[in-house]
Amino acid sequence: MSEHDGSARAIAAAQALGLAHTVTRHGAVGSLAEAARARGLEPRQIVKTMVVRLAEGDHRFVLLPGDREIAWPKLRALLGVNRASMPSADAAYEITGYVRGTITPLGSSASLPVVADASISGTVSIGGGGPGVALTVDAAELLAALHATVADVTDAG
Repeated sequence: MSEHDGSARAIAAAQALGLAHTVTRHGAVGSLAEAARARGLEPRQIVKTMVVRLAEGDHRFVLLPGDREIAWPKLRALLGVNRASMPSADAAYEITGYVRGTITPLGSSASLPVVADASISGTVSIGGGGPGVALTVDAAELLAALHATVADVTDAG
């Protein structure tokens, strides 16, 4: 494991939450389609974890299906803010302890509130904290374990 592989931390967090999960390990992938194929799932079943900055020291995790994008006006309205942005890769690493592309709320250095798009359902795969590592879980169980606020916060990608 490299210094950028936090998969043991993410897996331990899933276990601590009592979250039934299957760990998938695959090589590097260059696209959402490749990641979905490697995990035996559809692109919509891949859950991306984005770190969103509302203000200095105020961040949220936003979970969205792989084939969708954050709808910034919807997200800002939900959170009651005028501004929301993506922090730099370095800032995201400082907040979560995970490098971009491996970020997951599971085992993050900071316990951030989670917003999840309402379209996330069924069997999904979320990043596992390391390159090519993912956890396949039940969406409802995941969102309940993370105490996620579930709302329509995306548009088709």
